[in-house]
Amino acid sequence: MKVLVVEDEPKLASFIKRGLEEQSWEVEVAFDGRMGKTLAMANNYDIFVLDVNLPVINGFDLAQLLRQEGLTTPILMLTALGTVEDKLQGFDSGADDYLVKPFEFREFIARIKVLTRRGTRSDGPAHLLKVADLELNLDEKIARRSGKHIDLTAKEFALLEYLMRNRNRVVSRVDIAEKVWDIHFDTGTNVIDVYINFLRKKVDRDFPNKLIHTVVGMGYIFKEE
Repeated sequence: MKVLVVEDEPKLASFIKRGLEEQSWEVEVAFDGRMGKTLAMANNYDIFVLDVNLPVINGFDLAQLLRQEGLTTPILMLTALGTVEDKLQGFDSGADDYLVKPFEFREFIARIKVLTRRGTRSDGPAHLLKVADLELNLDEKIARRSGKHIDLTAKEFALLEYLMRNRNRVVSRVDIAEKVWDIHFDTGTNVIDVYINFLRKKVDRDFPNKLIHTVVGMGYIFKEE
């Protein structure tokens, strides 16, 4: 595994690098966002670990730039900014997970393993999910409905994939938190409801046949009306 860590605190960067190398992973470190972008574009990595408060280009902007360049490499935000608004901004920038400092290194490793497992796939025919006129291409990370392209962030795509894989089944907020936001997600926040609303605007609003439905007191279900 090859990891790019973009962190401007030398002691923390050294600690992370040493800990990951003990897992037999190859680690490169950048101390500002511009150098992080340069390395990310020049090399192949299995995961990016980005601080938010970076010199030159901050972590949110860096994540967005990498996504705009077409990189689908998993991104883990690692930052002291821990409000719901900060997390939403991180996910909306293209991050796949968000870990708040200070953190337990075991949890850090666990999250990296989850993200890199998810990103691993074999070559072959495109993997497609289809419900009604909505199609999700898991290889190209593209969503289309009635042939119309739908722009999704990485977290919106992951949420939509989970809902489509569980079509016709009620999924609770706890289910979604565990499967889409991975371990130790704060289910007391309204982040999941916010993201469901994001998806509804993109997937359902312009189409007569609604697919995302609320089951009061239980969660959500993805099905044709």
